Amino acid sequence: MDYPKKQKYGFDDLVEIVKILRAPGGCPWDMAQTHKSIRTNFIEETYEAIEAIDNDDPDLLKEELGDVLLQVALHAEMEREEGRFDINDICDGVCKKLIVRHPHVFGDKSAENENQALNNWDAVKMQTKQQTTQTEAMESVSRALPSLMRSEKIQRKSAKVGFDWETVDGALDKLYEEYNELKVAIDHGSVEHQSEELGDLLFSAVNVSRFLGIDCEKALYEACDKYIKRFSMVEQLADERGIDMKTAELSQLDSLWEEVKIKQKKK
Repeated sequence: MDYPKKQKYGFDDLVEIVKILRAPGGCPWDMAQTHKSIRTNFIEETYEAIEAIDNDDPDLLKEELGDVLLQVALHAEMEREEGRFDINDICDGVCKKLIVRHPHVFGDKSAENENQALNNWDAVKMQTKQQTTQTEAMESVSRALPSLMRSEKIQRKSAKVGFDWETVDGALDKLYEEYNELKVAIDHGSVEHQSEELGDLLFSAVNVSRFLGIDCEKALYEACDKYIKRFSMVEQLADERGIDMKTAELSQLDSLWEEVKIKQKKK
């Protein structure tokens, strides 16, 4: 099946090409896909776009955003085939949402700063979704989000009605409290109790990050990178000194870890 060769393809071309791939005589793989079968693909493509942002790589970002857009086009085509909606209905919906939720731009509200703009957005969102309580707003936070991100969004929503510590000290005290409760659970509790207390500890850690204005997801992401780099240096030191990490005492490995840690801090 031929498709016109062009110097520059656009959005309408993408929609049409996806339609051809899904149609009889198209690609067997594309024809076989469902919303659920490519769910993981959508997640993977989104994270790859995020990685391009983190690496400050505009060429890769262009490519990865294209892959994300392809996922949107595929899901939209599946729904068009079922006669429920198409890509234009998606565009119509998001345009209407943007206009309604920016009353300070398209209406009679005002927003002098970022916080006021977000407050306007949240107020309109609650109204359009017919949410009458803050609990409903919290329940609307997607359960599919990574748990750290979901925790932070839930905490921000409860804080909007004043259910929050006045300073980070309160959040830190709660973190210590949950830490002690986890220790008790480890000594005396069941696995279920230990899991519950560990969850409370992690939730409290997210609360501290929120007070500090730190993206908890990003902080943990960077901690993972730091751990890998430090472990690599420990592994290298062990090899240089003839230490077999698999049979060495933990105290010996911990000593190497502290040595590397000091070296990193001096840089």
